[in-house]
Amino acid sequence: MEQHSSRFGNGVEAFLYAGTIVLSMWLVFWAQQLFRYDFYQLGVLPQTFSGLKGILFMPLIHDKFEIEHILNNSFACFFLTTALFYFYREIAFKVIFFGWIFTGFFLWIYALNNGAYHVGMSGVIYVLAGFLFTSGAIRHYMPLQAISLFVVFIYGSMIWGIFPMKTHVSWEGHFVGLIVGIALAYLYKSKGPQRPKYHYEIEQEMGIEPIDLEAIWIENQRIAHEQFEANSLPSSEEASTKKIVYHFIPNQTKVEPEDKIDQ
Repeated sequence: MEQHSSRFGNGVEAFLYAGTIVLSMWLVFWAQQLFRYDFYQLGVLPQTFSGLKGILFMPLIHDKFEIEHILNNSFACFFLTTALFYFYREIAFKVIFFGWIFTGFFLWIYALNNGAYHVGMSGVIYVLAGFLFTSGAIRHYMPLQAISLFVVFIYGSMIWGIFPMKTHVSWEGHFVGLIVGIALAYLYKSKGPQRPKYHYEIEQEMGIEPIDLEAIWIENQRIAHEQFEANSLPSSEEASTKKIVYHFIPNQTKVEPEDKIDQ
């Protein structure tokens, strides 16, 4: 019962964290409709000093004229963030924080400066997808592997987003986000949920030699054989002092003559 309550609590907590991020995106999107300020200027403008602020604000800014953009990012962000906080609660904040910061920073370095601002949550979404898939693959733990396969099944087509196929899509942000997510999966592979260890693995880590059952069985057979010989055969000293005496017992059978006549 307590375990069920704990899982339910973790699920609610994961929903709240994911919902907070998505809600923040929509609040900024709503502000874009109300104010005349060009919010896209808060995005990443590569290799410029003024574009550094986009490292913090880029994921929250979307094109105010394309609601489909923020809708797609909202569903993906909510699902992947929920999975991250539910299954990787111990390191979820670190993955989100470093994924957010390093994606914007490397995008600022890597992307070409063609005067275009990079905005949107897509880079962070690629961080989450890359982390969840890679982490499940390298941990060899069944529940995490299931999440890894589910991410591939639902968002496998995202792989095409890392190639320059559309001019108005920041493929550089997708590419950098995916690399950062994979790197974080390897960086934190020893943190968070782990595959339960077998008894012999624990003994090896503690420096305990494994029990050789075959050697024990052979030793027991040897001891049993020696005990059997000791109990069944006399020792050489006892055998030299013992004497064997043979007794002749004559045949006691009485033979009657054949010509005897009964009186």
